[in-house]
Amino acid sequence: MTTRSMRLEMPKSLAHQVAARLREAIINGEFKLGELIAEESLAATFGVSRTPVREALNLLQIEGLVNVRPQRGSYVFEPDEEDLLSLGDFRCLIEPRAAQLAWQLDKEGLFETLTTAVTEMEIARAENDPIRSSKADTLFHEAIIQRCGNHYIQNAYALAGARIASLRVQLVTPTDIISQEGIEHHRSLFNSLKDADWGRFDELMREHIVSASERNAAKIRALKNPVS
Repeated sequence: MTTRSMRLEMPKSLAHQVAARLREAIINGEFKLGELIAEESLAATFGVSRTPVREALNLLQIEGLVNVRPQRGSYVFEPDEEDLLSLGDFRCLIEPRAAQLAWQLDKEGLFETLTTAVTEMEIARAENDPIRSSKADTLFHEAIIQRCGNHYIQNAYALAGARIASLRVQLVTPTDIISQEGIEHHRSLFNSLKDADWGRFDELMREHIVSASERNAAKIRALKNPVS
């Protein structure tokens, strides 16, 4: 006897719809690090009551994108240097192993997405568009996670992935220069992955992540201690 699935495809709740749009806004820098998110104005913008907005903020707090402070309000996350370095340690543990699994499971699909990401970086450099470059960077790293086939790794990364993507955009400044060296570093990561040179890939990935973490930490220091 065949067991039939009786599962219903339920439409997303208002809270999940609001959370999805707000997540996108935070990642894209429409809300700045540490900025107050006013429930009332957000509810008016979405044309909903404050209840789904409050539920959405609680969902995003679980992801680490929002800090809900009782009696004070909800704020976009604002990491300190220790947070950034810890996030880097997490990535150094997760991403190299995810890359091996993705290579084993779907290397052709992985190579195609990574090629697209590097091409986007080249276009962004030509157009001097650091936001586009940041999004291409996110595409590169998230492709590795999304194609690894291990839902434990994917779920663990999901709790940090939105923060990582947001920081790439949030900490970009108008004067940032997209270096060819950064693009070449991603291309070297890609080539070592294609060759299944895992020792080299691990070395390059750790160097890449640690360098990014240190740059972000310096930017956070500058934001909190502006030169008068």
